[in-house]
This record gives sequence, structure tokens and C-alpha cells, in this order.
Amino acid sequence: MPKLPEKKAGIIACSGEELAEGTVSRLAALKVLNETRRGDTVTLCLPLFLAGGEGERTFARFYPTITVDGCDLKCAAKATERYSAKPAASLVVTKIAEAKGITGIEGRSKLNDSGKKAVEAVARVLEKEVDRVLNPARFKNRPSEPEASPKTPPITCSCGSKAPFTLIQIAGRQVAVVALRPILDDFLAGGSRGDEAGIQELFNRIAVYNRIPAGEENAWKEALRLEIETRSRKEKR
Repeated sequence: MPKLPEKKAGIIACSGEELAEGTVSRLAALKVLNETRRGDTVTLCLPLFLAGGEGERTFARFYPTITVDGCDLKCAAKATERYSAKPAASLVVTKIAEAKGITGIEGRSKLNDSGKKAVEAVARVLEKEVDRVLNPARFKNRPSEPEASPKTPPITCSCGSKAPFTLIQIAGRQVAVVALRPILDDFLAGGSRGDEAGIQELFNRIAVYNRIPAGEENAWKEALRLEIETRSRKEKR
């Protein structure tokens, strides 16, 4: 099998500035990213995601992504599902705060005591979701406390995550196909070629890491056939 990057969890936090709960979502995400699940998570920029950042959108298709919204509008969750895939988990600050009996959250630039309590509560729920979407055994007995080791990898964004994707033409548009190169290398190394059965096999492998829009299966298969032909021509040179 092709060697793919270590699985991480992406976190997209609410970018709303008009509510204190938006601040809570960002601070809770930063706590998990910087402290309790440092090195196992990366952050995705919601504004860049909405603007069409290919690295952000590709990451959300390849890795499990958790959204943290400040309110029931769930802008981050809806954007993730629209442009990449349904989030692995969708958290809402107001709901978590209500469940924990936290009221009176105030302070967009400087949270009050209720806001600080909400940050801790949301961070704990977020940690559990990170553990759930990754291998649970990986976090067995890990406390929800900041990791003090200086060797812990720094917080990273999806831009530096090196999620492998290749831009190819499918159905008349440029599409970022996740893990195409390593999967194609493995496919060809095993002696498979571009007959109908081979294309179906390659398509099935690619579909594990990519969301194939309904009705575009044949277009994807044709694009994969062309990729095989292109690789074969290069090998003959």
C-alpha cells in the first residue's frame, strides 16, 4: 500500500467576531491545538476555506475535520460540508455551554468568567472528538492537560500538513485528487494496467480518500485512464 501521511484531525473554528461565543470557539480550538492535542491536530482557516483555498479544502477531504461554531448558524460546519465533506464532528459553543449550565458569556475581546469556563468546557469536548476520530488507543490514559515536552511538534496549519494531492482535469474542471500519486504508483507497481477491471480497481482505491460527486463516476474513471496512459508514455521514454 502507498505510504500516506500520518492521520491528523483538522479543526475549523468560528470566525464570527460579533458574539463572545465566537471568541470562545477560537480559544478552545487554540487550547487543543497548542496544548492538549498538540502535534495530532492542525488548524484550518475558515476565511481561506470559503475563499477557495485548495489546500484547506483538500485537507478536509483527506483528514477527519471537526468544526467548532459559536452559535446555531453553524457557518463552519456548513462551509465544510458544502466545499469538502461532512465534518467528522460539529460542535456548537452555545449548546455545550447550556449543557454545562454556563450562562452569561460576555466579552468579545476579553472574556468574563463565564466565557473562560466555556472555553474549558468546549476544549474538553473537542479533545474527546479528536480522540474519537483518530485511533482511540493512541490517546489511552492521556490526561487533558498541557504537554510540557519541548520536543512536541509545534502547532501547524493545513497548508503545511503535506496532504498529497494532484490537480487533474475531471468533467471539464480542475480537481485536487487526494493521494493520486502514491496510489497510482502502488497500482502500477502491482502489475495493474488500464483495462476496464484495472480502472475500476484504481477508482475504488481513489474513492477511499476522495468524495466522488454523484453522476461523475465515469468522468473520474476516464480521467484515471488518461493518467495511466500518461504515466505509461513517460515510462517508455
